[in-house]
Amino acid sequence: MKIDLIVGARPNYMKAAPLYREFRKYPDKFQCRLVHTGQHYDERMSDIFFRELELPEPDVYLGVGSGRHGEQTGKIMIEYEKAILKDRPDLILVAGDVNSTVACSLVAVKLHIKVGHIEGGLRSRDWTMPEEINRIVTDNISDYLFTTSRDADENLRKEGIPAEKIHFVGNTMIDSLQYYLPKVNRRTIHSQLGVKPGNYILITLHRPSNVDQDEVFRGLFDILEQIQEKIPVVFPMHPRTRKMLTEFGMSRYLKLPNLIITEPLGYHDFMKLQKDAKLVLTDSGGIQEETTVLGVPCLTLRKNTERPITVQEGTNELVGPYPDKILKRTLTILGGEKIDGRIPEYWDGRAAERIVTILMRESHRQQGRKDPTP
Repeated sequence: MKIDLIVGARPNYMKAAPLYREFRKYPDKFQCRLVHTGQHYDERMSDIFFRELELPEPDVYLGVGSGRHGEQTGKIMIEYEKAILKDRPDLILVAGDVNSTVACSLVAVKLHIKVGHIEGGLRSRDWTMPEEINRIVTDNISDYLFTTSRDADENLRKEGIPAEKIHFVGNTMIDSLQYYLPKVNRRTIHSQLGVKPGNYILITLHRPSNVDQDEVFRGLFDILEQIQEKIPVVFPMHPRTRKMLTEFGMSRYLKLPNLIITEPLGYHDFMKLQKDAKLVLTDSGGIQEETTVLGVPCLTLRKNTERPITVQEGTNELVGPYPDKILKRTLTILGGEKIDGRIPEYWDGRAAERIVTILMRESHRQQGRKDPTP
């Protein structure tokens, strides 16, 4: 089976690496081609992740770069169509909800190539999020929907997706976390930043709903100013966030004495900071999952989440972009309140193994042979 494994933006790399590693165990059964769209393309957002996750140089690099949603999606479609017309795969695997995910899926399905969606069925119910549109479109044109939680299965069934397309396998992002934890534990990022394990807050912020609106953005930084007076705050700052600080005339926040701003960090350093944080504040999706597995309290600065299992079973709370609520819950947790959680079903480091087993069985079924036992 010839498979194109698509990566394009930072969250994809952690989801794809375990699959690439698993496919390589069966060279007589799978030919896996790594396709990098170039949606994230610089050292801080791309190259370092390839090295740290032990991914090889991509077999195909589309080099699309940044751009508005329509522009970027269109460029990916144009370039990926050229790639698969030249060397046609049997199946493409896409992950998550970025523009690369939906663009490559659309190209493949129109050329009658099967699509597998890793992280199928996640829903925020918020149609103002471009990611929600990408998820729904990709799910509805995919042949295999590999889900991370039972609620995702239910979402797909309610939307009329046939049950035989839905496969609950667990979370490949957690596969990466568990696989690299020994390396993560050896990192010395704390001493480099001058913070002590368990005595700092980690924050990430990049969603347009938070950083593109002056009033919301300013309110979040006003709260950060108050929080950093009580405990160090480490802030690996997304390029978009830094840009908007300048545009809104908010550069003074860059000089707060206890706000430690860094460039975007590599996977191992960032995971080390997550693992040893007193609390994480974020508007990211994947971080909600990682903190749940690490047992670290997480306050999500959004009105909704496509990962409700992290709230129902994990250590995540939705507080929205509301300054008063963020400050109240932060102070309560700093005062000693714990958010108890447990690791969700199948978040056990074996999701990629389950996906490859399903594809192997499907390949043999189509060829009329007995199911193998990998």
